[in-house]
Amino acid sequence: MRRDLGAVEQPLPAERYQRIQELLRERHVVRVSALSELLGVSEVTIRRDLEALERRGLLERTHGGAVLVQRMRTEPRYLEAVVSHPEEKRAIGRAAADLVEPGETIFLNGGTTTMEVFRHLSAPGIRVITNHVGMALEAADQGLELILVGGQFRAPSSSVVGPFATEALRRVHADKAFIGVEGVSLRSGLTTPSPQEAEIAGLMMERTRGEVIVVADHSKLGRVADFVIAPLEDVHRIVVDAGIEDEYREQLAAADVEVVVAGEPVGATQATTSAGDDG
Repeated sequence: MRRDLGAVEQPLPAERYQRIQELLRERHVVRVSALSELLGVSEVTIRRDLEALERRGLLERTHGGAVLVQRMRTEPRYLEAVVSHPEEKRAIGRAAADLVEPGETIFLNGGTTTMEVFRHLSAPGIRVITNHVGMALEAADQGLELILVGGQFRAPSSSVVGPFATEALRRVHADKAFIGVEGVSLRSGLTTPSPQEAEIAGLMMERTRGEVIVVADHSKLGRVADFVIAPLEDVHRIVVDAGIEDEYREQLAAADVEVVVAGEPVGATQATTSAGDDG
């Protein structure tokens, strides 16, 4: 039953803004229809509220709602990143490694999640091209061919960057690219706090003949760092953990990005989304 709005004192815009932000912090994703019911105002009013909050950089509007934007100001140190969501990263690494076919050449950029992809590679005849120093140290144990590009060492990502690295990458191609990022945003795309890392990751994507696959745990979703790697439209798949919100998963699928949730069969997300659309 529709509530009698005339008998209810409607919240002021500032109060609505605060409540919308609280809900976004709790849920990360909100719907216009749900906010309208909860706050007792029209959907037109809610859309205006979301537009105002988006202009302030506090959220990103989506089809039918909005998602939380988390601004990333500092880059975590490598060892700090290692202990952040370790189980999720291992699961993501395992699921992403299963997407590599025998004999393929792949790009892996620097980062703790791409390191887990590397550790779980098992298909025969794989060649890895990377700027991640840690992978080179473990390559002998993996029993695969690894090409490490040269350059300036960056401790936060345990990787090499700069003109030597970019020049080397311009001379090679790969079948697939697995890209680790600090932020995945529906509007801002893939981002990182480092301009050098953004350049390397973007170049790997450009030099890829086939799929570009992003690997990111759920804490990276809705986060925006200062430097853009690429727009979301350049991504074919994203491999995430089960902590992803259902509505964010739907928004990524609506943006033509295939969502692979670690532990779920590949294609399960699309089947679920299609079934929901039929209803």
